Amino acid sequence: MRTVEDVNGPEEPGGPEERYVTGADGVRLCVAEYGDPSLPTVVLLHGYPDSKEVWSGVALRLAGGEGGSGGSNGNGPSARAFHVVLYDVRGHGRSAAPEPLRGGFTLEKLTEDFLAVADAVSPDEPVHLVGHDWGSVQGWEFATVPATAGRISSFTSISGPCLDHFGHWIRRRVRRPTPRHAAQVLGQGAKSWYVYALHTPVLPELAWRGVLGRQWPKLLARVEKLPSDGYPTASLGEDAAHGAWLYRDNVRKRLGSPRDDAFAHVPVQLITPTGDAFLSERLYDDLDAWVPELTRRTLDAKHWVPRSRPDQLARWIAEFATAAEGGQALPGTGVRAAPAPATAGTGRRTKGKDGTGRTGVLGKALPAARERFAGQLVLVTGAASGIGRCTALAFAEAGARVIAVDRNAEGAEETVESALAAGAAGAWAEVVDVSDGEAMERLAARTAEAHGIPDVVVNNAGIGLAGRFLDTTAEDWKRVLDVNLWGVIHGCRAFGSRMVERGQGGHIVNTASAAAFQPSKSLPAYSTSKAAVLMLSECLRAELAPHGIGVTAICPGLVDTPITRSARHAGVGEEEQERRRAKSARLYRLRNYPPEKVARAIVRAVRQDAAVVAVTAEARGARLLSRLSPRALRALARVEPPL
Repeated sequence: MRTVEDVNGPEEPGGPEERYVTGADGVRLCVAEYGDPSLPTVVLLHGYPDSKEVWSGVALRLAGGEGGSGGSNGNGPSARAFHVVLYDVRGHGRSAAPEPLRGGFTLEKLTEDFLAVADAVSPDEPVHLVGHDWGSVQGWEFATVPATAGRISSFTSISGPCLDHFGHWIRRRVRRPTPRHAAQVLGQGAKSWYVYALHTPVLPELAWRGVLGRQWPKLLARVEKLPSDGYPTASLGEDAAHGAWLYRDNVRKRLGSPRDDAFAHVPVQLITPTGDAFLSERLYDDLDAWVPELTRRTLDAKHWVPRSRPDQLARWIAEFATAAEGGQALPGTGVRAAPAPATAGTGRRTKGKDGTGRTGVLGKALPAARERFAGQLVLVTGAASGIGRCTALAFAEAGARVIAVDRNAEGAEETVESALAAGAAGAWAEVVDVSDGEAMERLAARTAEAHGIPDVVVNNAGIGLAGRFLDTTAEDWKRVLDVNLWGVIHGCRAFGSRMVERGQGGHIVNTASAAAFQPSKSLPAYSTSKAAVLMLSECLRAELAPHGIGVTAICPGLVDTPITRSARHAGVGEEEQERRRAKSARLYRLRNYPPEKVARAIVRAVRQDAAVVAVTAEARGARLLSRLSPRALRALARVEPPL
């Protein structure tokens, strides 16, 4: 019989209300609730060796508390607020442990516990289920067994496989061995070393109650870069000792005899941290066969994402739960697609603002990009045209929220219209001169307040300047350095500092040029500015790496963009200026390398966390020569340009 007892008020304003629910075998489970009980309910299941407090940051955001409405530590408002429920799994936190421990942690008993909690917190409506680590392992059980049919609206899985799916995954690769399959099984076997250790009698309990339990918070802080905010709780040692039975009661049994009917009866969102030290991404390759309605997401993070990426998790959970309630899946790789404007990259053509028909920017890369960037906030400077506009549209196609920044208000607004048509989750225009440091600071503050802190910043704004050094005035130098170098510095300072303060990673892309490593007597000012951007990016990458923030320098060669028609030529009259511009533009048109390819390279670079990307063939050649034969590059620099 399931009972509810001991209702307690919140310990502090905005904190959860706690109560106890009786689960299987009379085990008392400690349940915490955030938010308005009349709202749709989200149940968050913790993993091993955690307790429910691992979810506190995400819970506050989903309930509309801290970080849920923007602000310096938030990532913009969630899609809606929810009634959020956490509970300590039996034997963890403030929940009682079963007696005896052996046989007390089977997935069947954990299913009964979940149903008891669901009946107590949402007796009349199904709940949205989210699981991390062993919470996800449990969640897969709940989402696939008949006993829970009608009690779950959606399931979000993070860093935890279905044991039955895992068993079949191993069987298929062992029965039909190939070098690739063998490598996958061996690779996951190496990552699962801790599973073998937890099956050892007595030793895991001694370790967790002793030195390992005392050192675990320091290990998490160092390896996972988690904030020092009182987590893990004081019960860690006992939680981990009891939790060893989660593995002992279930893993060998299910992997050895996996169910053949483990099909999900609810929509599933799979969030895969790309830096997970315990689970291979390949483990989910066969998941489409088990889940009719699947949406995939990837996250540039390590294993403990409820602590390291609460903003992004809260947003994705809220969006998925909202879409599931409306009978729609999110734009992504799910079977069902949310109704949205025609998306570039699906074969349809969208009308470019220059009056030409354009196909989508990402093309075949679209599904992987959507897994990574859907719902994220991306800010692009110099977004009114050229590489900047195409980059904004590429992230828009991936389902990101896009902020288009430029001095050209009309061009920025046109980019926003195209971004929304391409499938952006949201798009806004900002008119800012990047060379103005105070204006960039105001932009960063305004962005954080209205939309949250960007996950990706692309410092792309730039101007062209050709002409010999002795013909280039001090004013010319100041103008090109103000935009090309100081504009990047201002963007990195204004947004990089906020990314660090948020503590949830991010990525900065700075547009340099092949001119950064190819000297030219006709481009001294421009080449100097871009070389400085390249070195700045390398230095910043080293500084921000400990904060989980990547930095990339993009170095295109000859790309056909409007900058070729607006670049100034120092030391010549207006008539000669126009002649040289026309000749330069003609040369770039003949090269015929479109800005869309650079945009694809930028999206790929962020996904792969690349340091320096030379985009065109001539850029790659120049970079190679700069390493292997700098003398040859110096000789080329003396050649008279075809002006």
